[in-house]
Amino acid sequence: MLKKIRTILALVFFICITLLFLDFTGTAHRWLSWMAKVQFLPAIMALNAVVVIILLALTLIFGRIYCSVICPLGVFQDIIAWFGKRSKKNRYTYSNAISWLRYTMLGIFVVAFFAGIGSIVQLLAPYSSYGRIATTIFQPIWKLCNNGLATIAEHIDSYAFYSTDVLVPSIGTVLAIAVITCLVLFPLAWKNGRTYCNTICPVGTVLSFFSRFSLFKVRFDEEKCRNCSKCTKNCKAACIDFKTHSIDYSRCVVCGDCISQCNFGALTYGLKKKPSTTTQNPIESSTTSQSSMSSASNMSNASNQSSTPAEASAPASTSRRSFLIASAAIATTAMAQEKKKVDGGLAEIQERVAPTRQTPITPPGSISAKNMETRCTGCQLCVSECPNQVLRPSTDLLHVMMPTMSYELGYCRPECNRCSEVCPAGAIKPLKLEDKASTQIGHAVWIKKNCIPLRDGVECGNCARHCPVGAIEMVPSDPDDEESPYVPAVNESRCIGCGACENLCPARPFAAIYVEGHEVHKEV
Repeated sequence: MLKKIRTILALVFFICITLLFLDFTGTAHRWLSWMAKVQFLPAIMALNAVVVIILLALTLIFGRIYCSVICPLGVFQDIIAWFGKRSKKNRYTYSNAISWLRYTMLGIFVVAFFAGIGSIVQLLAPYSSYGRIATTIFQPIWKLCNNGLATIAEHIDSYAFYSTDVLVPSIGTVLAIAVITCLVLFPLAWKNGRTYCNTICPVGTVLSFFSRFSLFKVRFDEEKCRNCSKCTKNCKAACIDFKTHSIDYSRCVVCGDCISQCNFGALTYGLKKKPSTTTQNPIESSTTSQSSMSSASNMSNASNQSSTPAEASAPASTSRRSFLIASAAIATTAMAQEKKKVDGGLAEIQERVAPTRQTPITPPGSISAKNMETRCTGCQLCVSECPNQVLRPSTDLLHVMMPTMSYELGYCRPECNRCSEVCPAGAIKPLKLEDKASTQIGHAVWIKKNCIPLRDGVECGNCARHCPVGAIEMVPSDPDDEESPYVPAVNESRCIGCGACENLCPARPFAAIYVEGHEVHKEV
């Protein structure tokens, strides 16, 4: 029963959190965004003391159920391990804790956290690691399937699905990190279960300090144990030593596999039992002991005689198949992004090139670049949820997984505040729409040499027409000549840096107007 309850809860959390990253309609986050906010590290970053206290209390009472139920990366490893067990049963063995590696990784994480080295913190954060996998690998596959259904629906005059752009954010950085993470996780989880959780993950190491003292634990009944070793061979945390009837509770994630495999009822989950006060006649005790030893010996002999060679291995490695499917989907995604390079076969259309900004633009609600560096865990949830395709991972090596804004594919619409609603770590604080319209995240800068009225001698004014706050006005390029070409003049005190002017500027490959970010956001 323990294993069934744990499995159901884990699958519910895993599916719902995955939907948060896959959903591009904005529906899932209205109901499920709280699941991202109860993750351990984001709760610490957001200074959410209530969530942190609840998670620690749950660990002190029930053990490391956070790792086996709530953490998506932990459940993801369990899914991989489940496929691994189907190919070979009873595959695990007991091993001593690699304490020096656990504490070294935790020390690196703590030093990086206080030193402000965000890339290392984001790289080791378990929730963020899964977020990168879901955003850069799973979401493109999800969108491709959606577009396939949309094509089918279109042929039967149905509007149940609609097509969406399939993009892989930051192909050279975050995607590579996500793929490498998968390449590390798959063999570790396939062969050894929870090795990553108990040697590398800093959250697992922190919770291990508290799980040692949990009230409810998996406990041995030595009188019932027959030393069959099935508990050890099915413990994916490698923390059960059947020979000494001991369990390393710092590594146990309370998955229940050992209890379900024990045929003698020697393992139970619960409070510590009080020692029995009943006595037994010495002669009866000796007789019982001899009978037990004889029974155990007979069972051992029967087991040895009935043991058979392992079944034939599965036809193909599931981990290799999954990796090939993901690679094929990514290649298909890249091809799907290729657009026609000609307009009616008459003229070549140049793609927009992102400008080099002196100061990166951070989303409204992030307050400042410093706040983003301090609190962002690099989970990419805001990137996957952005409906305007404005957010993307930074290309700066020190902040390679931190989201920044760029306006080649869209602009930050004043009526959208989804990124501030979904951020679980407080890096982007909740922002009302009326407050967003008065938050200045940057200001527009005009580039004279790229401006179409001066360069090509044709009228334009796109930037002024589409500015949502009226910060751009078209004025004569020559103040003394009203007939001279009109060019944009930017009122920096009114500009909020939304990027509508940059996105809608027809100049190619570089826009004639672009947004320069602000280190600290202002109110206009």
